Amino acid sequence: MNIGVVGTGYVGLVQGVILSEFGMNVICMDVDEGKIDMLKRGKIPIYEPGLKELLDKNVQAKRLRFTTDMKETTENSDVIFIAVGTPPKEDGSADLQYVLQVAEDIAKNMNGYKVVGNKSTVPVGTGKLVQKTIKSILDKRGMNYEFDVVSNPEFLREGKAVKDCLTPDRVVIGTESDKAREIMKNVYDVLYINQTPFVFTNIETAEMIKYASNAFLAVKISYINEMALLSEKVGADVQEIARAMGMDERISPKFLQAGPGFGGSCFPKDTKAIVDIGKKYGEDMIVIEAAIKANEKQKQKMVEKIVNNVGEQGSLEGRTIGVLGLSFKPETDDMREAPSIDIIEGLVKAGAKIQSYCPQGMKEAKWRLEHLGNSVKYTSNEYEAAKEANAIVIMTEWYQFREMNLEKIKENMKDRYLFDLRNIYSKREKLVSDFKYFGVGN
Repeated sequence: MNIGVVGTGYVGLVQGVILSEFGMNVICMDVDEGKIDMLKRGKIPIYEPGLKELLDKNVQAKRLRFTTDMKETTENSDVIFIAVGTPPKEDGSADLQYVLQVAEDIAKNMNGYKVVGNKSTVPVGTGKLVQKTIKSILDKRGMNYEFDVVSNPEFLREGKAVKDCLTPDRVVIGTESDKAREIMKNVYDVLYINQTPFVFTNIETAEMIKYASNAFLAVKISYINEMALLSEKVGADVQEIARAMGMDERISPKFLQAGPGFGGSCFPKDTKAIVDIGKKYGEDMIVIEAAIKANEKQKQKMVEKIVNNVGEQGSLEGRTIGVLGLSFKPETDDMREAPSIDIIEGLVKAGAKIQSYCPQGMKEAKWRLEHLGNSVKYTSNEYEAAKEANAIVIMTEWYQFREMNLEKIKENMKDRYLFDLRNIYSKREKLVSDFKYFGVGN
C-alpha cells in the first residue's frame, strides 16, 4: 500500500519511517525544503534514538522517500496522513491553519479515492471540518471523487517514539466508513496480527481520546507535585508516598514522579486546548484548569527554593548557577514549554548567572533563551557547568547525570548547593551529607 505523510516533525517523520518498516511504500512530504534536503542526505532534523537506523534501512530498501511535492504525494498515495503542527493560539485554542491547508492541498490534487488520516492533535469537530474543506474544493474543481476522513491520533513519547510506534499500547481509529476501516486495518496489519488492541470508534470520540489521555497524565503529574510541596512542609517523603500509591493497581506508578513541572509539545498545549473546547461548549474543565495552575506554581516554587537557599534577601546577585538538562525530558532535543525555560528566566531575574549543559537541548535553548543575553552560558559538559558555581540544578534526568563523578563536581564548585529537581540522588545518604542537598518533596 502507498502511504503519504504530510509533515516531518516528531509525529510525521517517526510514523512515516515506522510505516515503511511495516512494509508500506511511504512518501514523507514537507514544505520545508531545508528539512527535506537533510532527509534526502540521510540526516535527521530531530533527535530520536533508533530513528536514523530504521530510516536508512528503509530508504535503502526503496520503501521510503522524501519530497516537497504535494501533487506527487497526493496522486501516488492511497492513504494520506496529516501530521502537521497545531500550535496554541494566545487564548489556548489549537491553531488549525496548517491542518486545513493540507486538507485544501489534498483536495486540489486528488485523483481518485483517498483515505485522509488525521494524526495531528486537533479539537473535536476537526475531522468534519477537514471533510467539509475537501468536499468544497472538489466541488469547485467539478470533481466527484470519493474520500474518507479518519481520526488516527498518535500516542508517542519523545525519546521513546520508535518503540511506541513499533509496539503501541493501542491503535485508535475513528471512522464511520467500513471501507476506510478495512484500509486502516491493512495499514496497521503487522500490529493487528500481533494482537495489539484496536479501538474503532467515531471521529469525534477518537479526537477526544487523545486530549483526554494527555490531560489525565498532566493532572497526575500536577497532583504528585502538589503532594511533594506539602510533603516538604510536613516532613513526609513524596517518593515513598508515590511508591505506595503506585502499588494500587487502580492508580499505577506511572507519571507519579515529582519534579519541576510538566512541559513538552503535548501536555501544556493539549491541556489548554481542552479547556478552550470546554468553554466553547459551555463546560468548565475545572480539574484540568487546576492542573495547569498547579504546574505554573510548581515551576515558581523551584525558583523560590533555589533563591531562598542560595541567595540573600531574594537576590542571586553575584551567584552562578549550573543547570544540567534543558530539554523537557531525557532523550530528546525538544525545548518546547520545558520547565527549564521558566526556571532559568526566574533565576536570571533574581540576578543569577547561568552555566548550562544539556546533551541535546542546547541548540534549541540558544534561540529560546536568546533574550537573556550573556546571563546564560553554554558549556561542553556537566563538569564545566559546575566550575565555580554556587549551586548545581539537575533539571532533566539524562542518564549521564545519574552517573556523574560527584567528587569532581564538588571540587569544581564554589559552594556545594545541589538542587536535584528529579530526585535522582535522593536515596544516596553520603551524597546528601557531602552537599547542601535539596530534592523535591523530601
